[in-house]
Amino acid sequence: MYDDDGAPRNPGRSLDALLALMARLRDPDKGCDWDKVQSFETIAPYTIEEAYEVADAIARGDRGDLREELGDLLFQVVFHARIAEEEGAFAFADVAEAITAKMIARHPHVFGDARAHDATRWEDHKAAERAAKAKGGLLDDIPLALPALLRAVKLQKRATRIGFDWPDLLPVLDKLEEEIGELKAEIAAG
Repeated sequence: MYDDDGAPRNPGRSLDALLALMARLRDPDKGCDWDKVQSFETIAPYTIEEAYEVADAIARGDRGDLREELGDLLFQVVFHARIAEEEGAFAFADVAEAITAKMIARHPHVFGDARAHDATRWEDHKAAERAAKAKGGLLDDIPLALPALLRAVKLQKRATRIGFDWPDLLPVLDKLEEEIGELKAEIAAG
């Protein structure tokens, strides 16, 4: 797997080489001092930064930079998976298997007997996925770490699905007054 100097053979040529490189960086004896002490929490900000750099390369139309930034983002995925593997939680192969199964399930029009893509079926499937791993309410699975505006958009889209959407502001005020009235009634009832 490694040349005599410790570098992976055929670097950059395969996913196996990348996984081997990460294992070497995290090796307790021969690894990199910085990489060995990282955790999910310490590398999460880098993962977010790399995702934004991917989006930036796309926005600029720079395909060469996009290739590099996608590699950096993939490295972050491999890093997280390696830490999880060291903990005995899961490995990179499990991540790949899970996303493959999820995408097959979400595309019955490609991998199953459904005839065409139907946005309603897609949303129904996503709702079933959310329900299966629900920890609470309708909005609980929207990540807290999203940038505020992106999180607000996701919250609004989700709320729209259950009728919390109005064409102008006056009905919103009416709804707020209704909700405040219900809250006051509950407080009065103890």
